[in-house]
Amino acid sequence: MIATTPEPPYYAVIFTSLRSEEEAGYAEMAERMLALAAEQPGFLGVESAREGLGITVSYWRDPEAIRAWKANMEHREAQRLGHRQWYRHFRMRVARVEREYGI
Repeated sequence: MIATTPEPPYYAVIFTSLRSEEEAGYAEMAERMLALAAEQPGFLGVESAREGLGITVSYWRDPEAIRAWKANMEHREAQRLGHRQWYRHFRMRVARVEREYGI
């Protein structure tokens, strides 16, 4: 599903990943993180796709909202587990969205 976002500017956190072979607990944690992110002040939406390479883009009102999400204790535990067992490689990028258009 394509996220509905406000008029720019706003921010995008782009998480690109390659998964490991480990599956235990991943689906549950991913579902929980989506629900938890949606509860955070400044969260605007998310889009995600995986076919080998995974790409998740979350949208945020401002850098402060992104920092608060990164510091969330439950999210930090998910990050720790991801680094340790669920991802072979990943990259996180933060970008300011200046324009958007589409149909």
